[in-house]
Amino acid sequence: MKANLDKVFIHNLADVATRDIGDGTRIWQFTVVLAGAKIGSECNVCAYVFIEGDVVVGDRVTIKCGVQLWDGLRVGDNVFIGPNVTFTNDLFPRSKHYPEKYLLTIIEDGASIGAGAVILPGLTIGAGALVAAGAVVTKSVEPRTLVRGNPARHVRFISEGETHERRSL
Repeated sequence: MKANLDKVFIHNLADVATRDIGDGTRIWQFTVVLAGAKIGSECNVCAYVFIEGDVVVGDRVTIKCGVQLWDGLRVGDNVFIGPNVTFTNDLFPRSKHYPEKYLLTIIEDGASIGAGAVILPGLTIGAGALVAAGAVVTKSVEPRTLVRGNPARHVRFISEGETHERRSL
């Protein structure tokens, strides 16, 4: 997919080196997107976001301020990534030592990740799952599951069609 720049908003203070951007996507100021990244349609990429080249973002994704998406991340459709969520892609990071390939982290369709959560590499956040703000996710999260805490633990399953107005965390 190549961006039709008439149908994509890229703030003049953003640094976007990819043209793999879907129609209706908005990329705000002080955001950096490296060549090779793929961003779907109707996304909102807020200010101060960094996206590496081996990242795929689906359609209708919201990425709030202060988020970095590192190589190996795959984000499904209709995902919400809250402010200052931290993704990692290397279990044993060392300065000037780079793995041949980074671990694949998958955020499935409809998942939401609350502000300040930390997601370790190589995990899957299941479809429709909710990661509470500040959670530290060390294991994959089942679909339609609410997790919270450090380390993140299962709290309950989320019923079909449930919204935040109906139940609290």
